Amino acid sequence: MMKLPTRALILLFILVVVGLPLSHTLTHVLTEVWWFEAVGYDQVFWTQLTWQVLLWVITFTVYTLFLGGNYQIAMGNSRDRPFQFLTDTGYERYANLFSRFLVVSLTLLIAWGAALNSTTHWQTVLKFLNPSEFGDRDPIFDLDIGFYTFQLPFYELLRSWLLFLLMWGLAMALLVYTLKGIINLNRGWHAILTGAPKTHLSVLLAAIAVITAWGFWLDRYQLLYSPEGVVFGAGYTDIHARLVAFAVMALLSLVLAVIFLLAMGQPTLVPPASGLVLYIVVLVGINGLYPWLQQTLIVEPNELDKEKPFIQHNIELTQKAYRLDQVKREDYAAQGQLTAQILQQNQSTLNNIRLWDYRPLLSTYRQLQEIRLYYTFQDVDVDRYTLDDTYQQVMLSARELSVSQLPAAAQTWVNQRLKYTHGYGLVMSPVSRATEDGLPDLYIKNIPPESKVDLTVDQAAIYYGEVTNNYIFTGTTTQEFDYPQGNQNALTNYSGKGGVPLSSLGRRLAYAYDFNSLQLLISNYLTTQSRIHYHRQIRERVSRVAPFLQFDEDPYLVVVDGRLQWVIDAYTVSNRYPYAEPIVRSQDVGSVLGGANTRQFLRGNINYIRNAVKVVVDAYDGTLQFYITDATDPLLQTYAQIFPNLLQPEDTIPANLKAHFRFPLDLFKIQAQMYRAYHMNDPEVFYNREDLWQFPVQTFEGNQQLMNPYYVTMRLPGETQTEFILILPFTPTNKDNMIAWMAARSTGAEYGKLLLYEFPKQKLVYGPSQIEARIDQEPTISQQFTLWSQAGSKVIRGDLLVIPIEESLLYVEPVYLRAEQGELPELKRAIVSYQNAVVMAETLEQALAKIFGQQPTAVETTSTRPAAPVTPASPPSTSLPQSALETYQKAEDALKQGNWAEYGRQQAELEKILRQLNR
Repeated sequence: MMKLPTRALILLFILVVVGLPLSHTLTHVLTEVWWFEAVGYDQVFWTQLTWQVLLWVITFTVYTLFLGGNYQIAMGNSRDRPFQFLTDTGYERYANLFSRFLVVSLTLLIAWGAALNSTTHWQTVLKFLNPSEFGDRDPIFDLDIGFYTFQLPFYELLRSWLLFLLMWGLAMALLVYTLKGIINLNRGWHAILTGAPKTHLSVLLAAIAVITAWGFWLDRYQLLYSPEGVVFGAGYTDIHARLVAFAVMALLSLVLAVIFLLAMGQPTLVPPASGLVLYIVVLVGINGLYPWLQQTLIVEPNELDKEKPFIQHNIELTQKAYRLDQVKREDYAAQGQLTAQILQQNQSTLNNIRLWDYRPLLSTYRQLQEIRLYYTFQDVDVDRYTLDDTYQQVMLSARELSVSQLPAAAQTWVNQRLKYTHGYGLVMSPVSRATEDGLPDLYIKNIPPESKVDLTVDQAAIYYGEVTNNYIFTGTTTQEFDYPQGNQNALTNYSGKGGVPLSSLGRRLAYAYDFNSLQLLISNYLTTQSRIHYHRQIRERVSRVAPFLQFDEDPYLVVVDGRLQWVIDAYTVSNRYPYAEPIVRSQDVGSVLGGANTRQFLRGNINYIRNAVKVVVDAYDGTLQFYITDATDPLLQTYAQIFPNLLQPEDTIPANLKAHFRFPLDLFKIQAQMYRAYHMNDPEVFYNREDLWQFPVQTFEGNQQLMNPYYVTMRLPGETQTEFILILPFTPTNKDNMIAWMAARSTGAEYGKLLLYEFPKQKLVYGPSQIEARIDQEPTISQQFTLWSQAGSKVIRGDLLVIPIEESLLYVEPVYLRAEQGELPELKRAIVSYQNAVVMAETLEQALAKIFGQQPTAVETTSTRPAAPVTPASPPSTSLPQSALETYQKAEDALKQGNWAEYGRQQAELEKILRQLNR
């Protein structure tokens, strides 16, 4: 009478334990289907889900059948024997039931775990089924790189899948035979196992040996990723010892499989045991001892000679993997022949020298333009626009809304989900100008956006951004807060196409369950016209649609046709490029490439990268566009086959949007990091590290930091048009002088091209740290910094910019002042260094005029001039003040016209008049 209630309770327990998590999973899958349909990429979701389910079903079925089949064979081979445990305990009759429960539980548990693990490899399977050719071949096996990227990972996955299947089957059979006493240690080791059980285990062991042989054969290809030699990739010992060892071990594994099969009909275990012992001895000798002897006795005494061809392989394939083989190298004379006339010819470069460092500028933006406590500026981006018919570089930042900054009392469900739904507008300023107060000259500011240039923002609301981490609802019966307006707030109703419609009670119920929110279900504010917006953080949003891509850490905002758009650089990456040096093996990777965020971006030990896609996200409705920017990338070609409706061709990119595409900062850092060593093409030079470079060091807020690449708008040597480029200088290792500088182009047909300008090695070209030292040693500048510090202000020195003009170099460093207890840095001075001159002035124009207008000597500009002799005071001439005013006005007119020579002459005349007035 008690059996039915007990079984019912067990069934109920199983339903609760399994059913509740499963119901939540199925509900989440349903809401994700609705989200993908809303963004228009449901094909991507179904492709991924279909293959995950298919792999799960195949793995679970095969593992369950195979393990269950081995259990049944083992039970059949030992049907004349009972289980030997629970003997003399009074529970012998339950031994068979317990064993079945144990085996079924283990089988399901193992099959479930293997099935779950298999779902994570859906990309490996799909890439195997949709391979592309690279067109480049490895130098050892002469196979296309596509084999290593698409086929080899699948073969290794299949090898592991089969090996674990067979080993678990062997373990299942051994468990049964052990519990039934078939394996009898008392009979002597040579006769522990006989008959049908021996045949069963021999077949399994033979199958494992065959898979092991296949594994050794595949391991031959893994030598191309060996980290053991002087460079990454197969070295002399790998090719002349380990490659032979793997081939021998593959053959011996097949021989061992044959021995296991032949032993089935023999009454002793001596042949297979002897074969296994011999196998282990050979494995240790040929796979361990032989390579060690080869390396010690042959390679190390003649390392350069033996490793030279393999170093060459590493250089060539690393350069191809990072596209360093396409760097165009040119000589840069660093002549030091700048004149006022040359500067005037490069006025567009001078007008776009970035005097605003993003760190103090972000602080200034926050103080001046956050307006309300719930607004925040997350980051400052650099871009270029044609404003009022002038092509110029600007800095801008989105004004996003952070609900976490609302007062605690205001953080209600209604405010967080229905009222405070979006940020508003942006702030934009030129990189090179400041107001009289030392604040940025804001082109676009305030709420609603006010623009003093011919760039307008028609749709300023930001529903999707970098800090939009919470889900919200629009189309409710209550209006949303739009922006502050005097003593009242402007309200709005969302009219975009973003979000998922809550068109039925069933959808509300599903989302309430998925988001664990009762308010979502019972709120009277929600109607059938309401929409739920989630996955609003833009990097998370795009990664859900394209999880096979890796995304840049720094999305940037652009204004296109009056709308705010986010641009995110997407990368195809691989760790399967033979011989290519992985990034994480490189020196100082953490500090050079931006710390934890970039290390996360570099997950997977990557050694191949392409910026193949640009993703554009509309800040108002969250629509996503994936544009191809490198159709030659084989990885992208494969993904385009897998997801045919995801990626849009490059010729569909709107021209006004494409004009804002820029060479990504993270990619440039990676390429520059690798180029420090891989500009050396000669294996002997590379082996000796004779010409290893490093990144320069600069000073910021008293700390030494590695210099980051920076965007500049300038005319490259030999070019006729101004371009938006990304540049970074190099210095020799353990030296401070500059050896070269690299430029990445971002304009028109030249987009993506890398240039390297190398300085003459027989002359000194000052590096950033040397210029920083010269600034510190200049008495006038040092005294001024001391005075400011004593007056309660903090001196902040911005990025030291190295500006190439024609065949010369100009060094510019902005200086900011900030109150010790304040957060409002002001641009107060510009320091310019050229040749032996170091000057500081209130503006960049004045600093340039001091050098190129008056052509001062080094002594006059770098040291304090002696005081003029004291003469008796006399009444000033009534004409002198008037002359001073007129001269000043002439100097200002010349400055506006960019006439540096005239400006310098007028400044000199003004100085004479002021000295006369002083006397």
